[in-house]
Amino acid sequence: MSARVLVVDDTPVNVKLLEAKLLVEYYEVLTACDGPSALVIAEDTIPDIVLLDVMMPGMDGFEVCSRLKSNPVTAHVPVVMVTALNEVKDRVRGLEVGADDFLTKPVNDVALFARIRSLVRLKRASDEWRAREATAVELGVTSAADTEVDQDAPGSILIVSEGMYDCALVESTLSEQGHRVEVAQTDEQALSMAGYGKYDLVLVSDGNREGDALRLCSQMRSEPETRHRPILIVVPDNSDDRLAKALELGVNDYLVRPVERDELISRSRTQIRRRRYEERLRENYTTSVNAAVTDSLTGMYNRRYLESHFERIRSRLKDAGKPISALVLDIDHFKKVNDTHGHEAGDEILQVVAQRIQSDLRGFDTAVRFGGEEFVVLLPDSSLASAEAAAERLCLLVSAEPIAVSGIETKLDVTVSIGVASMVAGDGDLEELLRCADAALYEAKRTGRNKVVTSSEKSPSSADRAGQKSLYAVPTQQSAENAVR
Repeated sequence: MSARVLVVDDTPVNVKLLEAKLLVEYYEVLTACDGPSALVIAEDTIPDIVLLDVMMPGMDGFEVCSRLKSNPVTAHVPVVMVTALNEVKDRVRGLEVGADDFLTKPVNDVALFARIRSLVRLKRASDEWRAREATAVELGVTSAADTEVDQDAPGSILIVSEGMYDCALVESTLSEQGHRVEVAQTDEQALSMAGYGKYDLVLVSDGNREGDALRLCSQMRSEPETRHRPILIVVPDNSDDRLAKALELGVNDYLVRPVERDELISRSRTQIRRRRYEERLRENYTTSVNAAVTDSLTGMYNRRYLESHFERIRSRLKDAGKPISALVLDIDHFKKVNDTHGHEAGDEILQVVAQRIQSDLRGFDTAVRFGGEEFVVLLPDSSLASAEAAAERLCLLVSAEPIAVSGIETKLDVTVSIGVASMVAGDGDLEELLRCADAALYEAKRTGRNKVVTSSEKSPSSADRAGQKSLYAVPTQQSAENAVR
């Protein structure tokens, strides 16, 4: 996962060291030597994450962080404070001004990259919801959600007591803050309670426990009911490898033993506030937009949504020169289904195909029923090769299991043909991207169907100007004997 990282430090040697480490891992690196410069660069470039020194002359890191978080343009950019300070009071002060995490100098590489990947992943998911809401506002089908969240409002917290020897103290500390706290005695009980309970935060302890805490976190992230629920893990000191793995699995935040009261209060409050903000975005968007920008038959977004959402995505990615890819899918010989079995059978096939497409996409990809039996999938920040791989998976997934249709004794084997195209954000528009993908789709249809064909031109606009669209076919698994043809 690549990202744009802003490194802020008044010591050139520290800047060079961090920059070298990040460049080796293929991150884009921006640098600033003081607070005022950092604020200007952050607002102009909107980095994915800021690594911020605390002890700087003039404007220190605490003030820089506070200003970043108070500016609507940079408020959602994660900030990691990189500092020689390791007192609890300093961490709490940083958390109170909006810092997302702390790294102590000298920086451990495992800890550094684990935190960057985790925070960037969370930021991109949040960015996508804000982009979708902005699209809906632009379409006039909803108003912007109220982003003001009461930072001191109590929440509902689930504590998993296994391995948490200070569970009673943690429970009483959080209860004193007004939170409703419930305790699960085992991992199995925790999974059950988290599945049906509307908790704002789950606390899990690692170390000295019968079950594997990371397994529990992984299971919570794999279940739809708990996938978006914040997890705060308590880890022993000097367990960077375990913590890195926890962050990779999707854990939101952590505490290091011994648990400090003020840090527990601050980190819990931060996670609850973020949870409520994102829930508000999600609920406002979902309830207001569905009727206007979704296809009533399949539940997918419709063409109207795609046209507006594409512009938001392109605007966000173009400054970094990142790619946008598109897949155009068409159900093979769909007309024969309608002619032979009727339109109701065709509708059932459309619904199943739509479900299979949506089941294999990332959270920030966008699937659209473009019209008739044609679908479009928009893949932000995906190269042509990545989009081709996604298309091949979808082609196989759709054809893997025959579809049962009401009133028809024999299940129907259904296949799709897929055209793939990619462009650098800013090099062209949606019409050009889809035109190139559609040309690849036509080639797939012409050369046998049930396959993926990829446009060799990454930028449709460049291809159009040159008048060249060289295509090559990538055949996939052939359909069964009684496939819909």
